[in-house]
Amino acid sequence: MIRVALVDDQTLMREGLRRLLELTDDITVVAEAADGVEAVEMIPKIKPDVVLLDVRMPRLSGLDVLKALRQSDRLPPTILLTTFDDDGALLEGIRSGARGFLLKDVSLDDLTRAIRDVAAGATLMRPAITERILRTAGQVAQDFEAIDTPERLSKREIETLRLMAGGHSNREIADAFGTTEGTVKNHVSNILLKLGVKSRTQAVLKGMDLGYLGTQRR
Repeated sequence: MIRVALVDDQTLMREGLRRLLELTDDITVVAEAADGVEAVEMIPKIKPDVVLLDVRMPRLSGLDVLKALRQSDRLPPTILLTTFDDDGALLEGIRSGARGFLLKDVSLDDLTRAIRDVAAGATLMRPAITERILRTAGQVAQDFEAIDTPERLSKREIETLRLMAGGHSNREIADAFGTTEGTVKNHVSNILLKLGVKSRTQAVLKGMDLGYLGTQRR
């Protein structure tokens, strides 16, 4: 069972998401928060498998919640939800540790698929999302540390990075390569180490910088 925490200042939105997710057999809502301050207090205690986090909230925004939990090393896999098609928030959220970004009018099938993928270790860097990041990223400076001249990735590590950018989980990458999930985890660890980053999403952004994903951001 995938344990989900809902964070949204709109009661109707939380109730709607809860009722939708109750229709599934493998996803359960274990906690709710009505603003960012409640979220920062609640999430480390509940330790959900996935957080659905509203971007725009009173007291602390979703982006502020991401940063606070990341600084304390207590950030679970998180999907940002917003009613706005906001490329700036998308990029800032990914740079702050979010695993994905969905509009609130997303279908139940897409939402549950996203939750399952993120719980399995994937990101939601689908091709359309990656393209939007490429359009926006050149206008926004990175705020995470990375090695200026990282060690070059091997051919298999580059292939792994490209599948990571497509949002595939370790299991899916292992199936594509015909290898074990443990081997893929080793590839991912090597990629993070060589690029000097701390997360899969940061690795994708750094990979864009270095031209590993077919184009450079700058």
